Amino acid sequence: MVKTINAEVGGRIIPLGNLDKIFWPFEGYSKNDLIQYYSQISPYILKYLQDRPLVFVRYPNGINAKHFYQKNAPANIPDWFNTFEWENAEGKETRFLLVAEQAALVWLANQACVEIHPWLSSINSINNPDFVVFDLDPSGDNTFAEVVKIALLIKKLLADINLQTWVKTSGATGLHIYLPIINHYSYEEIRTFAGKVAGIVNSVIPELTTIERKVASRGKRIYIDYLQNVRGQTICAPYSVRAVDGALVSTPIRWEEIEEISPQLFNIKNIQSRLNKTGDIFEAVLTEKQDIAAAMNELGITPVLKH
Repeated sequence: MVKTINAEVGGRIIPLGNLDKIFWPFEGYSKNDLIQYYSQISPYILKYLQDRPLVFVRYPNGINAKHFYQKNAPANIPDWFNTFEWENAEGKETRFLLVAEQAALVWLANQACVEIHPWLSSINSINNPDFVVFDLDPSGDNTFAEVVKIALLIKKLLADINLQTWVKTSGATGLHIYLPIINHYSYEEIRTFAGKVAGIVNSVIPELTTIERKVASRGKRIYIDYLQNVRGQTICAPYSVRAVDGALVSTPIRWEEIEEISPQLFNIKNIQSRLNKTGDIFEAVLTEKQDIAAAMNELGITPVLKH
């Protein structure tokens, strides 16, 4: 018989069960460790989830067992959850969960939602993203120093056309670069823009980078994934846990420290200590929105502004 306890979180009563189930076998971290993490990190992560359709990766029996992606809101959600219904181009409807409070994170962690992946746009402007993102995904033969080299090249290229970027670890072996923008552009426009940037970087260092989508064709190179910039695609949220050994966390870092850190450095047990010292160094991506019209023109892209 599964033992269940009722926890009060922000005035909500959340039934919690199977708290001792091991989710990270190597470290011995349990489901309770996951719940405690998302409860404690809520002041930092919630702002990046607010009003965004979310996709969760659930691991009911731990990270080494079967997992599945949760897009549609499950039938057993509490009635205080808000949802967002969206119909894709093929007419398929999805009812996404919206997360706006600590209790929601705790409830989801109890459902074994390990990873949280938000859209690049909010429900208030669903067709117009708030960010351009570059996901640097190394092969097993690349070093992290090589990933850093590519990240710094993207940063410089964008800085040269007067655009500021922020970076975070992927929570695995790569890096995510965010370019916050005003939400006047379509997904097609920002994907074209990101593809131009990725193509330039690839032309500068073709021996180390690839924009080839097929894994088998990438070889021993770092994939610059710009195709994340598509409506309905997601990217791991800042401060989301990852389903990898070590219970690593996708962690914002300063550009100034990028050559000094390791992607395995930050996890659910030590991230709070870092945040106590640095605060949230990523939150500017939510406020420092940049107009990319001039940069698009410089790259030979004609923007079509939202009316």
